[in-house]
Amino acid sequence: MTIGLFIGVAIAALLAEYMDASIGMGYGTTLTPLLLIVGFAPLDVVPAVLLGQLAGGVVGGYFHHRLGNIHLDFRHDGKLAQKNGYRFSYIPRSLDAKVILTLAVCGVVGAIIGVLVAINIPAIALRVYIGVMVTAIGLAILVWRNHQSPFSFQRLVGVGLLSAFNKGVSGGGYGPLVTGGQVLSGRETRNSVGSTTVAEIAVTAIGFTSYTVFKGGLSWLLVAAVSIGSITAGPLAAHTVKRLGSRKLKLVVGLAIIVLGLWSLAEALLFA
Repeated sequence: MTIGLFIGVAIAALLAEYMDASIGMGYGTTLTPLLLIVGFAPLDVVPAVLLGQLAGGVVGGYFHHRLGNIHLDFRHDGKLAQKNGYRFSYIPRSLDAKVILTLAVCGVVGAIIGVLVAINIPAIALRVYIGVMVTAIGLAILVWRNHQSPFSFQRLVGVGLLSAFNKGVSGGGYGPLVTGGQVLSGRETRNSVGSTTVAEIAVTAIGFTSYTVFKGGLSWLLVAAVSIGSITAGPLAAHTVKRLGSRKLKLVVGLAIIVLGLWSLAEALLFA
């Protein structure tokens, strides 16, 4: 890899992670096709993108927490557990930590179900389904962007299961649905973006570890370029979310989700 290509990949990763950590979606959707077009092999691109998103998620999550976009307190809330009769259960203290844990648990269940379903359904049907679902959520956010719904954990569980199911059946659609679904569940937009950034850490860590164990032989220069760019974007994205008002951020998120949904539909119908 030449120095110029290394810098170019790092800049592309920076822009992709900036978008992902600012609006909660779009990292793999934009960066993976770009790296493939440049000429990198798919089995080199996927683990590099996974590790880049993992690194960017850790840094971005830290700065989202530091700037107050989310509040992460994963210490056990013993009083709440005893109050609800869950003596031996683990319940984190802050709401954002509870949301992230809920999304992670639902992610495991939903992804397993999604993989089982994907085996028996045509690929094009799954891709069209994802495109329609993502577009519908984006439209719903725009229509109800001035309406603040009360937060509901029941709706959040549904969002977590549906998002992970989509990830399991198609490999995509996680970020837009998790972020958009949280907004529709009554969460503040900046809290939703920050929580999605952190929730994706577990997913990408498992994916990268799997590739490392079963494939090996990573392209470490590509991994380094993607990771450097992704890490650099974290603080910038967190500051952007901090400065944007809730209504403006909700508008941006809604429009971005619609664009990604329509893009998914176009890929499924035109390039199948």
